[in-house]
Amino acid sequence: MAANANKTTSIVAARNRKAKHNYFIESVFEAGLVLLGTEVKSLRKGRSSIEEAYAIEQDHELYLLNAYIPSYSASTQTQHEPRRQRKLLLHKSEIERLAKNVNREGMAIVPLSLYFNSRGIAKI
Repeated sequence: MAANANKTTSIVAARNRKAKHNYFIESVFEAGLVLLGTEVKSLRKGRSSIEEAYAIEQDHELYLLNAYIPSYSASTQTQHEPRRQRKLLLHKSEIERLAKNVNREGMAIVPLSLYFNSRGIAKI
């Protein structure tokens, strides 16, 4: 009947190609992002960059720093700051595990790709 009902498609907005060469990837997590409307529209254009981005832990929450999402030119509302701090959405146990590993020497949280899943939700 519906042969392609189980297909999952994702649209990649940005990819960190150097991360797998510069870092040893111990584990991979999928996290949601708290974004503004102009950021989502700008991401869909595909001109963002996560080459220099990394995540830090503050007050038991993870934040993505230094990710570049350019301003959306067609917006009539106030624009977002291109390199602002963005909250990552993860389960509490995942945040605790990542924060514990970051506190060890030599560990870092680096994004590999920023994409929209099959439901249109931005993930990193």
